Amino acid sequence: MTRSLRIAALLAGGLSLSACADLSPTAQRTGTGALGGAAGGALIGAMAGNAGLGAAIGAGVGAAGGFAWDRHVQSRDRAFQQGYAAGRSGSR
Repeated sequence: MTRSLRIAALLAGGLSLSACADLSPTAQRTGTGALGGAAGGALIGAMAGNAGLGAAIGAGVGAAGGFAWDRHVQSRDRAFQQGYAAGRSGSR
């Protein structure tokens, strides 16, 4: 195992251990995206010859994807709540 792959594995392990249940949903989704991106980036980077750089790029892209997914979920939930409230006020 190369040095950079070991560093990436330690980084990914540390990120997974630092996850806490009291985080906001946004922080949870962003962190999950970053962790998954780091793992995938480390694997791709290891094949390309630089696991550490791959993990760093993957973490950034994964965090951005997790954040974007969180915004989508929040928008969907708001639309549901608005439709539910409109339905309840119209039925009375």
